[in-house]
Amino acid sequence: MINQERIKNLLLEFVQIDSHSRKERDIAERIKKYCEEMGAQVEIDDAGEKVGGNSGNVIARFPGTIPNAPSIMMSAHMDTVVPGEGVKPIIEGDIIRTDESTVPGGDDKSGCAVIIEVIRCLQEQNIPHTPIEAIFSICEEVGLLGAKNVDVSKLKAKYGIVFDSDDPGFLFTKGPSSNHMEFKIHGLESHAGVAPEEGISAIKIAAEGLVNMKLGRIDEETTANIGLISGGMATNIIPNLVVLNGEARSHSEEKLEAQTQHMKKCLEDAAAKYEVTVAGKTTKASVESHIERDYSSMDVPDSSHVVQLVIQAAKRMGLDVKTMASGGGCDANVFNRKGIECANLGTGMRAIHTVKEWLDVKDMYAAAEMTLEIMKLNGELAGK
Repeated sequence: MINQERIKNLLLEFVQIDSHSRKERDIAERIKKYCEEMGAQVEIDDAGEKVGGNSGNVIARFPGTIPNAPSIMMSAHMDTVVPGEGVKPIIEGDIIRTDESTVPGGDDKSGCAVIIEVIRCLQEQNIPHTPIEAIFSICEEVGLLGAKNVDVSKLKAKYGIVFDSDDPGFLFTKGPSSNHMEFKIHGLESHAGVAPEEGISAIKIAAEGLVNMKLGRIDEETTANIGLISGGMATNIIPNLVVLNGEARSHSEEKLEAQTQHMKKCLEDAAAKYEVTVAGKTTKASVESHIERDYSSMDVPDSSHVVQLVIQAAKRMGLDVKTMASGGGCDANVFNRKGIECANLGTGMRAIHTVKEWLDVKDMYAAAEMTLEIMKLNGELAGK
């Protein structure tokens, strides 16, 4: 059994430690302290230096109690989306939320709390278990950067669980690929009141391109979004530059490529309509596109060791865990590509990436209990 009061207090402690992406140092040091107190060998790697942050990933290695047993990985991320500083949790029965001036940060402080509580219980209750490699990552919310910079050659685990989704009754085994896009739309500046006909408005071009762009839910496998727009200098200057940042995601590589090219073409077609000649010099509007792969899809079969481990452990508890596809990316996408077979188990977070985010601690308790059973079963299988 887990200690419900302890894990709840741990979550409340963690959410009140500021940890925007690239600013995870305080929570990293706190987690490092707890892991060392439980006898782990702990390091903070150099991922922070590589991504411009103040902390790297916390990697804690806990010895097992079963001779020669293979290691298992557990992972959660320490960073939160904005606005996530100065969190003041509000407790309403089993629900934890905020006053909606910030996110609560259950994404993914709840995952961090589950990992620590489960390991504490394994030790306190003398439950036979394999070695555990716990990875508390940075910068998950800004492109899975922490996981991308984990040196897996230093890890022994070949399978594991990432805790970074909502309902513990679901195990997410499929996730999309994602492309990040930056479009720079170049127009021509001129005085908006004196000579507007001598300018080309980059804002107008962006608007025309966006009107023709398919965004949101494209189909059951594909989504797209333009999330950031910047440009212009003053109201009396025709704007010569607008920068759009967006993304497209899909479980299908073909659909992802098609959506990406569609978004690019909408802006290029809009720009192609505009040119102006001033003092004998002709300027044509243009679009500069920068497209890169944010992360690639994951597809863990139901027959895999880690999925069967979760399903069988749940069955022993009288529970039915269903495997599902997610529209979101997580560190599991990266770890699977790096050779660590893993799936994503929920911890009770809801309405994530909004100030209306909330968490039902009963779900977090259920996730921790299930994980404890997973660790028990994993130990039993390794000991045979």
